[in-house]
Amino acid sequence: MRVMVIVKASEQSETGALPDPNHLEAMGAFNNELIAAGVMLDGGGLKASASGARVSLQAGRAPMITDGPFAETKELIAGYWIWQVDSLQAAVDWAKRIPPGDGEFNAEIRPYFEPEDFAGVASPEEIAQEQAWREEQARKAPKADA
Repeated sequence: MRVMVIVKASEQSETGALPDPNHLEAMGAFNNELIAAGVMLDGGGLKASASGARVSLQAGRAPMITDGPFAETKELIAGYWIWQVDSLQAAVDWAKRIPPGDGEFNAEIRPYFEPEDFAGVASPEEIAQEQAWREEQARKAPKADA
């Protein structure tokens, strides 16, 4: 199963300050463990919300754009991982090993919907099309240099 591990923003991450070198080193080592175990599919840190924008869409209305920063830090994310694991418990076990750094570190784990989850709602052809799109995306995705 694929899960997204959502790293919650903190007051410190919203200042835009980079983590200290020791924490970066610990996170790099943890990422290397995830990759070696075949768990990590993707991941990255996000700049503070001051660098971003929100796009709100509502039928029949023009899009509304709101520039950051955004007020509710507890509702923001500072980064993410996408992991391939056998179960939610396996993801929790990995997450318990995330280096917290010097401050508070909170992460939320959410499973992805997979095409087969839509059996009975979507037609077999629609499910096959979704699977084909994912395979094509995987083939076309840039490969990391070793």
